[in-house]
Amino acid sequence: MRKAIVAIALLLAPLVGFASEGGPPLQDAQIDLKDHESLQRGAQYFVDYCMGCHSLQYMRYGRMAVDLGISDADLSEHFLFGGVKPGDLMANAMRPDDGVQWFGTAVPDLTLVTRWRSPDWVYTYLKSFYTDPSRPYGVNNLVFPDVGMPDPFVGLQGIQAPVLAEAHNAEPGAKPHVIGVELVEPGLLSQEDFDAMVRDLTNFLTYVGEPVKLERQQLGIYVLIFLGVLFVLAFLMKKEFWKDVH
Repeated sequence: MRKAIVAIALLLAPLVGFASEGGPPLQDAQIDLKDHESLQRGAQYFVDYCMGCHSLQYMRYGRMAVDLGISDADLSEHFLFGGVKPGDLMANAMRPDDGVQWFGTAVPDLTLVTRWRSPDWVYTYLKSFYTDPSRPYGVNNLVFPDVGMPDPFVGLQGIQAPVLAEAHNAEPGAKPHVIGVELVEPGLLSQEDFDAMVRDLTNFLTYVGEPVKLERQQLGIYVLIFLGVLFVLAFLMKKEFWKDVH
């Protein structure tokens, strides 16, 4: 018994450690996979602002268009460039070696980012860049400290400065602790419009991470209903078989 308890504790230890990780509170992304207009806007934002570096190597253009209700004409005009075909995967031309040279590491594919992290994490991360002259691209991130990429939305969101915690008994030369960000120079979009844009993009990335999520949930309901009916029938059959065994 003691060995079983120890084994369970060892299995749960990584989960407990993960759940207790520090960091800023995450904002609610308000994901709605039934909102096709939001998903269509998010797909366009990804192509316009993210796909120069990041790819969606497990998603095909044609599958995305069918799922999100994008017409063939709009797909050709806004998504298919450089001879790309609807059946092609949403990959880009950046080689892993280029990412290592320019950013210090291979640029990650984002197909599963909302499943690896969470939609709320991605939403908060995209809103949490701030100026940091010590970093190679002059920015850092509240959610992902020492981030190795530039801020892709600085022109739209504006410039954010770090909010520092008051230092008490800090060691000489220690880096100040950042507890938040504040907008110091507005961008092209208002705060509400920028939040809506990032929410659409996060919504799209959530769809990409599991395109069949809605169908899976619906199928799960049907399965539960079937099992419920089967249970009733099995119970009645059991009563019929055992009514004379007394």
